[in-house]
Amino acid sequence: MPTFTIDGKRISVFPGVKVGGPAIYLHTFSDEGQKVFAATQASDCPPFTLVAISDLDWNHDMVPWNSPPAFKNAEPTGGADDYLRLLTEEIIPAAEKEIDEVPCWRGIAGYSLAGLFALYAIYQKDLFSRVGSMSGSLWFPRMKDYIFSYEPKRWPDCMYFSLGDKESKTRNPVLRSVRQNTEEIQTFYQGKGIDTVFQINSGNHYDHAVERTVAGFCWLLSR
Repeated sequence: MPTFTIDGKRISVFPGVKVGGPAIYLHTFSDEGQKVFAATQASDCPPFTLVAISDLDWNHDMVPWNSPPAFKNAEPTGGADDYLRLLTEEIIPAAEKEIDEVPCWRGIAGYSLAGLFALYAIYQKDLFSRVGSMSGSLWFPRMKDYIFSYEPKRWPDCMYFSLGDKESKTRNPVLRSVRQNTEEIQTFYQGKGIDTVFQINSGNHYDHAVERTVAGFCWLLSR
C-alpha cells in the first residue's frame, strides 16, 4: 500500500486487483482508509482502487466558502477551491502514477463535510463521474441554492446520498435542515436523469461512519 505526503496531506493508495478499474477518492477526517478498504473487501464490493486522503484542515479544505459557525469553536473558512487545485494538479496525478493506469472512471466521496465537498467538487472540476455523500453536511448555508443555480462541470452518472435518521432531530436550527436539504438535492439530481438514491440509516451523525461509507461505495461500484 503506497503512502505519501503532499503539502501536509497524507495519501494512501489501496490498489484494486483489476488493472484499469475504477478509482474512488475518499477524504477522511482521520486515517480511516485502511478500515474502509478492508470492509469493502469483506462486503464483496466490485474491485476498485481506493485513494484515501487525510490530515486535512477539515474546516478549511472541505468548505466552499466562509460561513458563520454551526458549532462552537468551529468557524468554517472556505478553502475548498485552494484544496481542489492541490487535489487535481498534484494528488490525483501522483496517486495514479502509483497504480500505473488511468482508471476507467473516478469517483469522489466523503462523510460529513467531505460529503459536502464531494458535491462542490463536481461544480469545479470534470474529473469525477460518480459521487458519494454519506451523512453529508448539506445543511451548509447556501449550498442547496448553489446546487440548484449552477451546472456541474460534468453531470455524474450516479450519486449516492445517506443520512442517519436522528441527524435532523436537533435543537441546532442550522443542522435541522439537513434531511430536507438532502432529500431535495437528491430529487433534483434524479430529475436530471441521474441514477441516484437516498439511504436512511439508523442513528445520529457519529454512528457507524465506516459502515455507511462502505454501503455508499458498494452501491456506486455496482451501477
